[in-house]
Amino acid sequence: MIVIWARQALLENGWAKNVRVEVDRQGRIKTVDVGAAPCGHEVEILLPSPSNLHSHAFQRAMAGLTEKRGASGEDDFWSWRDLMYRFLSLLSPEQVEAIAGLAQMEMLEAGFCCCVEFHYLHHAPGGAEFTDLAEMSNRIAAAAIRTGIGLTLLPALYQYGGCDRRPLDYAQARFGNDRERFLRLREKAEASVAKVSADSGTGIAFHSLRAVEPGSIEYVAREVADGPIHIHAAEQQAEVEEVARAYGARPVEWILANADIDKRWCLIHCTQMEPCETKALAESGAVAGLCPVTEANLGDGIFDGANYFAYAGSFGLGTDSNVRISLAEEMRMLEYSQRLRDRSRLLIAEEGKSVGRCLFAAALSGGALAAGRNSGRIAQGAWADLFSLCAEGVELAGRAADEILDAFVFSGGDRRIGDVWSAGRHMVRNGRHIGRDGIVSNYRRTLEKLESEL
Repeated sequence: MIVIWARQALLENGWAKNVRVEVDRQGRIKTVDVGAAPCGHEVEILLPSPSNLHSHAFQRAMAGLTEKRGASGEDDFWSWRDLMYRFLSLLSPEQVEAIAGLAQMEMLEAGFCCCVEFHYLHHAPGGAEFTDLAEMSNRIAAAAIRTGIGLTLLPALYQYGGCDRRPLDYAQARFGNDRERFLRLREKAEASVAKVSADSGTGIAFHSLRAVEPGSIEYVAREVADGPIHIHAAEQQAEVEEVARAYGARPVEWILANADIDKRWCLIHCTQMEPCETKALAESGAVAGLCPVTEANLGDGIFDGANYFAYAGSFGLGTDSNVRISLAEEMRMLEYSQRLRDRSRLLIAEEGKSVGRCLFAAALSGGALAAGRNSGRIAQGAWADLFSLCAEGVELAGRAADEILDAFVFSGGDRRIGDVWSAGRHMVRNGRHIGRDGIVSNYRRTLEKLESEL
């Protein structure tokens, strides 16, 4: 049994003092008692930990490599993608495991308890199958075993180079599957993830409407009856225009009209939506998967968070390209982008709750839905996904209740994180992952080899 005592904790019904949380041997919260005497592992501030709902782990090793202007002087998402394709052509399974290990470790240190891996890098360079069709999925699972993070693995179907169904080029061939081979791969990946932890699981992803033909979306979603379903949608204007030409509707509009959308679904990015799409997506029950730091880095655009929030839409946060892994920064970037666009303040907030509280609550609930995980709350029966904040820092001095979250989001950030538990696994202590030295050493060796080949 694990016992955690907090001077302040954010429970389902609000803030409470002197809270005792008991965790059973399976990693679920057994009891929550308010007004308890100090006992067990004592912390100042205890919060539920959200899931990181969107990650491409291998892109973590690209951070800092894509900030040089090209010869054309015109750099955007598509030029970044070309660089990414050249980079991934070098990656071996062992290297992907090392990179994923670093990214997952940093997610835990940032306060995320679970990684939802949108995984489309399946094959060897040129598209050749590995002996084990799910070799690359196995490597993501192996990294999760080492880091102790909860894992929701989403093998992604990728069929074509565009809506015209042009063949995949050499770099994209590492992603490609027809729908029958994809279902075999997903089954093998599911068996691998079952070995990670009881709280880990799988779902499916469709890369995008550009890369997957509509019939396969219907077929695969019907064949895989359980688990979350994710898809990239409306990230770039060129994507929106291509889909509209091919299918007579914008991506979000088409998905809402043609797929059986419910709470299993998570639409990633959605930075290019019309007001009617924003309202319809909010009312659908699906989760909007937002990655504000990556969306800013790639020049994707700004999600209409203020109106989406006003329509009571569900959203969560992910780190996508992993150029910077920070829970606090994702929340801060989301709110600041709304302020810059609308020249106003406190846009994602409601009466009686601060901006920090509203952002954090959305990350918790949306992340849990998108991960297919019983988490995001300090309550009996939920996975013990928790993190603590250290009150000694000047950013939290004199702060109480929602002010704590506001200070965390807009001032303190990751450096105020003390402990992190993923399904009761105490993986971060005093802000540092317990296996940090070995994980970082392995990553450094991997990066040195990659840099010699670039």
